[in-house]
Amino acid sequence: MDGSEEPLDLIRGSGNVFKDLGYPSPEALQLKAILATAVISALDRDGLTAREAQRLTGIDAADFSRIRNADFRRLSIERLLTINSRLGSRVEFNVRVKPGASRRGRRT
Repeated sequence: MDGSEEPLDLIRGSGNVFKDLGYPSPEALQLKAILATAVISALDRDGLTAREAQRLTGIDAADFSRIRNADFRRLSIERLLTINSRLGSRVEFNVRVKPGASRRGRRT
């Protein structure tokens, strides 16, 4: 830094990039991203192309391409769970529900 540049502010994220960027339904998008990462890991581990994965699982090759491109618009959480299962992965959930502000008390 030569003194002409302004220092950057450090902002701590929430842990969910989709929430930080203002996406709708950020929790669902984060879960989809986690499940998609598991699919990509399984494909890479087994050296599978989208076409080879289609032959093994019966899932359209286009879905595997969408997953690799992080295009989740046409992929439900249930679909991603099915794909993981057919690739031989076991998905486990640990769910914690935290109380939030009541709808009545929330101001908009």
